[in-house]
Amino acid sequence: MPRKLFVNVRTTDLPRATGFYTALGFTLQEDFSNEQAACVAVTDSIYVMALTEGFFAESVSNGVSTSGTQAILAVQVDSREEVDELADKALAAGGQKAKDPFDEGFMYGRSFLDPDGHHWELVWMDPDAS
Repeated sequence: MPRKLFVNVRTTDLPRATGFYTALGFTLQEDFSNEQAACVAVTDSIYVMALTEGFFAESVSNGVSTSGTQAILAVQVDSREEVDELADKALAAGGQKAKDPFDEGFMYGRSFLDPDGHHWELVWMDPDAS
């Protein structure tokens, strides 16, 4: 059975977070969502769990940091065009530009901060590059 990855992120506004991730085309998993959490499928094996602040705090044992980047969440996509499409959707849905786009020829990416400040990168890599 393939493993699944659940990325848990803290949110100060669950409806806003849910709207943001579904605006990117991620699918809300209602069976795993409630007033404390929203689960969205990025792929068939990768999920984002947006957790309210209190619920997130209950889930950790070493406290919650609310300043600075704690992780960069990177998603590989199928084309340069899809990088731009998803990044533009993120910005239109309330995200903010994190860094300038990068283009290494064999790899292209853009980054954004979601409405709660989590750093996301969208990356395309040429499958023929060695």
